[in-house]
Amino acid sequence: MNVQRKDKGFTIIEVVLVLAIAGLIFLMVFIALPALQRNQRDQERKTQVGAVATAITTYQSNNRGQSPSANATFAKYIDATMNGDKIELQSGATVQQFTGTATTTPIAVTAATEDTIVFAIGAKCDVDNKIIKGTSRQAAVLVGLENGGATYCQST
Repeated sequence: MNVQRKDKGFTIIEVVLVLAIAGLIFLMVFIALPALQRNQRDQERKTQVGAVATAITTYQSNNRGQSPSANATFAKYIDATMNGDKIELQSGATVQQFTGTATTTPIAVTAATEDTIVFAIGAKCDVDNKIIKGTSRQAAVLVGLENGGATYCQST
């Protein structure tokens, strides 16, 4: 009687091939993960800008068109606390008022960083995320983004 014996197990080529595929998948995840995290943090910043813009509109509606300033009264509208002379959000970001004056020439607001949201009363956003002169009831809210070092601007 002739009995054929088959060895069970994997060949070295099969093991190396599986490890190579697993390594490629692992590498793709580590390349994509930081970009996804940056995008998620930038999206959170944009959400916070929207909340500040909404708070400005609500403040103006509740105070007969008066524009807010960076003080404790306005901090209540964005569910924030005052830390010295700064409005601090729960995320740790600060909110401050633009101290300059918007003109018809676009102005880049350098104070808007990843950790600082800046609002400018009497201004609106232009196409390059800079501010230009607007009506007294308009406001521009800006924040810096991680992805490419750009600035995000939203008008009310």
